[in-house]
Amino acid sequence: MAAEAVTDGLIIVDKPGGMTSHDVVARCRRLARTRRVGHGGTLDPMATGVLVIGVGRATRLLTYVVGVGKVYRGTIRLGQSTLTDDAEGEVTGGADAGHVADAEIAAGLAAQTGEVDQVPSAVSAIKVNGVRAYKQVRDGKTPELAARRVTISRIEVSAIRRSEPGLVDIDVEVACSSGTYIRAIARDLGARLGVGGHLAALRRTHVGDFDLEQAATLEELAELADPVTLPLPAALRRVFQVRDADVEETRILSHGGPLEPVGIAGPYAVFGADGAPLAVVSERGGKARAEIVLVGAS
Repeated sequence: MAAEAVTDGLIIVDKPGGMTSHDVVARCRRLARTRRVGHGGTLDPMATGVLVIGVGRATRLLTYVVGVGKVYRGTIRLGQSTLTDDAEGEVTGGADAGHVADAEIAAGLAAQTGEVDQVPSAVSAIKVNGVRAYKQVRDGKTPELAARRVTISRIEVSAIRRSEPGLVDIDVEVACSSGTYIRAIARDLGARLGVGGHLAALRRTHVGDFDLEQAATLEELAELADPVTLPLPAALRRVFQVRDADVEETRILSHGGPLEPVGIAGPYAVFGADGAPLAVVSERGGKARAEIVLVGAS
């Protein structure tokens, strides 16, 4: 018997620890019975939480998902620096953090909020002279990464624990722009306080409007006949503002032509006269022009 046709859309996965984002994509390819699967923003193997997966035509939406804001819950450990700036790397230094006051922690985190120039972790996937930074670290090199401007809207401390001699664990929630490294926040706090620091745990709770309440584990998805939890029309309505086209507008846009603008800011989704997804457009140069045409795509 032939496999049923895959549903185009998004899968909101609650990623488990110990898997790479590419591991999750591979699993979703098997569940959705198609190779046309991608993810909308990497999570490190140690991290858990919201990972947006696109299937079929919805993979074309992932470029918009990647750039949205994120929210994380994590634990920063003061008193130890690691090679990877998180708990997966070997300890490379540190100092007794028992004397660090709560007020110093708060001030150190406050200094990292707003628009800041953040140096990514040395084991990031950023390329330096054409080679991934993490590969250079594995080869015993120390890549020099340029600072990047990111926006960290808030860092809220929910608990400070001093349960082990010389170590301080800080539970935080961070709301930030795409491209922010939570590991770097931990590293920089430890450096500022002179005791070293790394990220001990991380869970992503929000990717734009997607959150853990909408996410399913891989085990839960495996029980479904169709793992796509947000078919393409629903996914478009979740990610974008929406415009409904009439018959003539549907014809024009389906053939790659522009529409008259209606004053919607930013990219938005257009649905055809039959209610089917038609395109993602943006208004520029006095016209509404397609960035992605979805009708007839496969």
